[in-house]
Amino acid sequence: MKFGIDRLLADPELRKPLEGRRVALVAHPASVTEDLVHSLDALIAAGVNVTSAFGPQHGLKGDKQDNMVETMDELDPTYGIPVYSLYGEVRRPSAAMMDSADVFLFDLQDLGCRIYTFVTTLLYLLEAAQEQGKSVWVLDRPNPAGRPVEGLTLLPGQESFVGAGPMPMRHGLTLGEMGHWFIRHFKLDVDYRVIAMDGWEPEGPGFGWPLDRVWINPSPNAANLNMARAYAGTVMIEGATVSEGRGTTRPLEVLFGAPDLDAKAVLAEMQRFAPEWLAGCALRECWFEPTFHKHARSLCSGLMIHAEGPFYDHHAFRPWRLQALAFKAIRRLYPDYPIWRDFPYEYEFTRLAIDVINGGPGLREWVDNPDALPGDLEAAAGADEAAWKAEVADLLLYR
Repeated sequence: MKFGIDRLLADPELRKPLEGRRVALVAHPASVTEDLVHSLDALIAAGVNVTSAFGPQHGLKGDKQDNMVETMDELDPTYGIPVYSLYGEVRRPSAAMMDSADVFLFDLQDLGCRIYTFVTTLLYLLEAAQEQGKSVWVLDRPNPAGRPVEGLTLLPGQESFVGAGPMPMRHGLTLGEMGHWFIRHFKLDVDYRVIAMDGWEPEGPGFGWPLDRVWINPSPNAANLNMARAYAGTVMIEGATVSEGRGTTRPLEVLFGAPDLDAKAVLAEMQRFAPEWLAGCALRECWFEPTFHKHARSLCSGLMIHAEGPFYDHHAFRPWRLQALAFKAIRRLYPDYPIWRDFPYEYEFTRLAIDVINGGPGLREWVDNPDALPGDLEAAAGADEAAWKAEVADLLLYR
């Protein structure tokens, strides 16, 4: 199969509309060809007039390890072109940045999750392109989490840099498809095209990630496919006091870790309360000591997720529900445990981080309500998931 960048490079007819135009590239470390050449190098070698580059959160180089660590603008030392940061002084490209090119090639590997900020960066670029009369091309890449949809829909007024619009946590689209939804939903008038993948099979081997392509971290903590599958659940831990495994070699692949919790007891409570939400993966008791971040240098008891190998069932695995269940089990076993972390999350200063992450208070309220049952969250999320699937059905480019 071929990703969008590979098709663009292989077909002179696809590149023809770029002739005589200034081109910008939005990229990160996973923006590589099938031969592992970075897209910036490959495009320039192919004769494309690249006049600027843009880096999203974590930077073009992917060197900024944690959230809310900004990247500054710079000059590329090899090509002498400006490299603009979309996670520095601005999140939205300025008019001066947009003036650096005529066509913007968007070549970011996504994780298929609303909170992964590359989704919002695409929306902001489309809106800026409309204002400045520019063209946007998405060089499409796989959604490694595949087509499953999961989670509550972001509520009106809950938009943020981790919540671009009313979609569920796990959206099931590629970024090329997401661009079409943004244009329709926000009624944008912009010259937009998708250089689609050739041969991507969302239900084929790998269930989203093709087996013949190596994994490259699109962000520093997205270390492997297991993380990409679990992320729509484990990312919620960023709004909790328990550890998501940052400061270890397997971040965002654990349901929790803390020195004052008994992981074995939490797992038993999860199995009692909603055993059906544990399907599609294996959970393993583990111990870790983060070198930095939450609970640094403290021994933590936790649960490791294995959504991989013989334990993985693509259609049964529901990471958002699994993570919700872990929070609920902690609350039931430790009623006074301070689960929710209160800090400015992604520059949102007036809302709890867990609510910013979930696009509303619904999940937190379900966890904290001692009378709330699995069926209550299932009913709310199920309705939102069905509505989203119906809304985007006609936008799917790969069937």
